[in-house]
Amino acid sequence: MASHRRPKQPSRARVTVLTATAAAAVAMSSQAAQADPKPSKAEVKEKVDKLYEDAEAATEKYNGAKEAQDKLEEQVGALQDKVARGQGELNQMRTALGAIASSQYRNGGIDPSVQLFLSSDPDTYLEQASALDQVSAKQADQIQDIQAKQRSLAQQRKEAQDKVKDLAETRKEFAKKKKEAQAKYAAAQELLNTLTEQERAALQKEDEERASRGSGSGGGSSARTDLGDAPPGSNRAAAAFAAAQSKIGTPYVYGASGPSSFDCSGLTSWAYAQAGVSIPRTSEAQAGAGARLSQGELKQGDLVLFYGDLHHVGLYAGNGQVLHAPKPGAQVRYESINNMPFQFGVRV
Repeated sequence: MASHRRPKQPSRARVTVLTATAAAAVAMSSQAAQADPKPSKAEVKEKVDKLYEDAEAATEKYNGAKEAQDKLEEQVGALQDKVARGQGELNQMRTALGAIASSQYRNGGIDPSVQLFLSSDPDTYLEQASALDQVSAKQADQIQDIQAKQRSLAQQRKEAQDKVKDLAETRKEFAKKKKEAQAKYAAAQELLNTLTEQERAALQKEDEERASRGSGSGGGSSARTDLGDAPPGSNRAAAAFAAAQSKIGTPYVYGASGPSSFDCSGLTSWAYAQAGVSIPRTSEAQAGAGARLSQGELKQGDLVLFYGDLHHVGLYAGNGQVLHAPKPGAQVRYESINNMPFQFGVRV
């Protein structure tokens, strides 16, 4: 005879656990379905190239802020030294006048106007120096010299204070640009880390092959690159180019200006410095370092500017090649001028 007992119901606790488990499984499935697939090697390369481009632009701004900071620090130091020397000279002038006053006192009393001048508020006397005719001609000349020195010293102190304020602002800008550049490079490295070691090696090989395309050698960094017979733009351009050639294979490091590592404008400014020529530190500033040239006018050693905001610079090598410090992970090398958006050349 069949049993008519009602089947046992699951406990409330068990139902709760099963429900939570099911919900979690659904949520995980939903998240997996919605998660972005791993980017392909080509997608990573495109994003990394854009990040490097942005990072180099930020690096040039960082270089500019650093250059401005260095110049301001020199100016502040020079002004502070000048103020210190001026104060010393002023003290000597006052001492000399005091010696005359002492002599007058020993010989019959100090002149009232000199006594006033040596009081605790000599500046008031200098502004109201109508009594100069009561003093000897020598004392009058000395008091006028002191008055002029005080005015000059006050102006120098004001200039030094203004420069110190400018320096503080420039240091803030420097730190900001440095942070921006570091963030871009870090983001690029994070993307590269999503690739396997083999994929990263393949990307590097593709980059080197692209750089050497049309160079007439097996590699963009090779000293055997066919440079044709392009003459140098000048003797100093030839010297700068030779200096840069000696650094082929040196690693790119943002903010570096040699001699063991370089960024783009660090290489060009260092190379010209070896030729005895001082040019600005940043690519944007180097764009104004000489006469502008079209691509057809370029000669060996001329500066070559790329991108609309001029954030990349190299040296023309000849035969459609540039010698430059390209980007992180790469070394100083030759590369086709057509691999980047050419803007104009500059003959220093």
